[in-house]
Amino acid sequence: MTQYAIVTDLNRCVGCMGCTVACKVANGVEVGSYWEKLLRIGPTRKPNYVHTNDVEMYYLPIHCQHCLNAPCVSVCPTGASKKMDDGTVQIDKEQCIGCQACVPACPYGVRYLNETTNVVEKCTLCEQLVEQGGLPQCVEQCGGRARFFGDLDKGIETFEAPAIQYDMDRESADHSYESQQQGCRVTLGELAEPYADSDVYTLDDAGNGPAVRYILRNREWKDGVSFA
Repeated sequence: MTQYAIVTDLNRCVGCMGCTVACKVANGVEVGSYWEKLLRIGPTRKPNYVHTNDVEMYYLPIHCQHCLNAPCVSVCPTGASKKMDDGTVQIDKEQCIGCQACVPACPYGVRYLNETTNVVEKCTLCEQLVEQGGLPQCVEQCGGRARFFGDLDKGIETFEAPAIQYDMDRESADHSYESQQQGCRVTLGELAEPYADSDVYTLDDAGNGPAVRYILRNREWKDGVSFA
């Protein structure tokens, strides 16, 4: 069994929105619509708040969570929304009739109707690139090297990101795009600062089983965020 997903190390995310831009360019997302949104959580007072600057915050990227039990799939009247063998949730544009039954079914508000094509759209995890051995563009272009892609069934420590500027031997490393496609990558286990199991989170789970993971250390994870 395979469950492709993305892990974001929120302590590394700098809020540059490189993931949002890369996603729009790679997938031709129209102006005014987003497959990837970036929320700022905070600033909020730290637990031992004393002074006015004793606050903390982090950035939280939101996109399709490719849920294990995706409600958008179960409510689709035509079977256009599908759970694939690789664990991703995809939309068959030929079967989608634009009824939008799936839009309110999504707990995270990441689906929308493309009024030009009358087809519902969302993050696909760049399936067109992954099928060729590449990485989703939000992972490829992450400025903080906060995002990693892989198979949950193999453990998040195996998730990968481009090794550009993070190789042990930087002078001899080949940083070209072609080399990245051929395996010039770094894993989350190799690059990430130490974290505990209690530092790994998902968005609020209403029984849908979001597959995407977030790592947050030494800060309070905020549940119940509005994703509308």
